[in-house]
Amino acid sequence: MCSHYKNTKEVARLKTHFGVAPPADAVVDDVWPGYSASFIRAGEGGARTCHAGRFGLVPHWAQDATMGRKTYNARSETVAEKPAFRDAWARAQHCIIPAECIFEPDWRSGRALPAAICLANGAPMGIAGLWAQWRDPQGVLVQSFTMLTINADDHAFMRQFHRPEDEKRSVVILPPDRWDDWLAADAANSAPFLVPFPAQELVAQVEDPTPTPRTLSLF
Repeated sequence: MCSHYKNTKEVARLKTHFGVAPPADAVVDDVWPGYSASFIRAGEGGARTCHAGRFGLVPHWAQDATMGRKTYNARSETVAEKPAFRDAWARAQHCIIPAECIFEPDWRSGRALPAAICLANGAPMGIAGLWAQWRDPQGVLVQSFTMLTINADDHAFMRQFHRPEDEKRSVVILPPDRWDDWLAADAANSAPFLVPFPAQELVAQVEDPTPTPRTLSLF
């Protein structure tokens, strides 16, 4: 499960790696559920477009936006059935979330230490997600998104995070040559994209914040 990540918002990086301009609305660097961040979806003619949306999907039928505090991740095993996600999945409202890194807890020391997980090549990640639109009581259209996740119990890299007794999960990191295919795929052809990212292409740096920050390990 990923509830915290660093948004790619730098103009040059968005244009170089994703071929998009930044969203018109403001987004933040450090993202938690409910925060506004960038997401990419297919626009007219299939061209990629970048938008600002809330991290945590708010379906069209939600009573208020607080629902997004619990819907920032969608399990691939149940995404087609869960009420919060099934409409976006059925309509293939696919998106890509640009991220410099995601944060997961490393428990090897016996306590949770934040691990910044990044691509080994230094490029930003393109994380597979779903987007939705919801109209608030004042009539304002609010866009939101969620990250898709898969089981990572057997993944050589992602299985190192979270409590030892917990199921291991990973966001779906898409290789760049699959980005446009993901954005264009219909619901019937979406599942094949939800696969693990190669372990050797990921690195993580774990920081101990007490008494002073220091690197514990580099995977």
